[in-house]
Amino acid sequence: MSTPQPTMQQAAPGAPYAGYTSPIPVVRTHLGHALASEWTKIKSVRSTMWTLGVFVLLVVGIGLLAGALVANSSEAELGGENPLSLGFFGLLLGSMCIITLGVLTTASEYGTGMIRTTMTACPTRGRVLAAKAIVFFSVAFVVTLVAVGFVAFAQVGMLSDAREPSGAEWLKGTVGISLYIALLGLLSLVVGSIVRHSAGAITIMIATVLAPLVIAMFMFASSLEDLRQALFEYSIPNQLSVFYANSLSESGPSGWDPLWIMLGVTAAAFVGAYALLEKRDV
Repeated sequence: MSTPQPTMQQAAPGAPYAGYTSPIPVVRTHLGHALASEWTKIKSVRSTMWTLGVFVLLVVGIGLLAGALVANSSEAELGGENPLSLGFFGLLLGSMCIITLGVLTTASEYGTGMIRTTMTACPTRGRVLAAKAIVFFSVAFVVTLVAVGFVAFAQVGMLSDAREPSGAEWLKGTVGISLYIALLGLLSLVVGSIVRHSAGAITIMIATVLAPLVIAMFMFASSLEDLRQALFEYSIPNQLSVFYANSLSESGPSGWDPLWIMLGVTAAAFVGAYALLEKRDV
């Protein structure tokens, strides 16, 4: 079969050059094209594989280590304990990897200048931000769910003395916590789009995760007790622990509240990032 050749049209009178008809069909771009582009980017960048690999290693490695230590401890009394809660330690540390990857998904393009090419190919800036958010959230959620689910099943198998988790505890300890971590990474992506600087955005997100809890630990004055309690209750580590029913306080968020809080904060930040993206120059 012969390949169609581009045709040269006869130049109109007074025209400086002849017209050109491309053999490639011209189609109107849509969100699907932006999603395909962002998926190609995120899977082809080496830092993505390294970051997600370290995340899985931390979640699985620390989770299994914690389960093994408790299972082999002669002093452990696990009669009424939820064995899924031992996955908290690896997940808290591994969340730093998701935060870093979320920031790099947007901020790295500004640092390298790749964002100019992206915006030239897709001038609709909101579509680009939405595509990045959808692809990253999907990747972060799936990877977290697989890692957390594996650790959960392994810990239940190792800790035979602990009670069997209920269906609600399984749902919160796997799907719920995975949604929360994916939203935390999505918030990092949005902050990266706002700040447009990788190191600065990562610093802001790490401070968001750790600073409230650390600051509250050193608030000894009785007049600061209410503020101290609020920082404890709404700190991200405490919100993560709520999914395992191990909150640092008896008041504050409970049940699925941390997920709705993170969803609201991320949505507000996304609206701000979109407004700035439309207003700023690339």
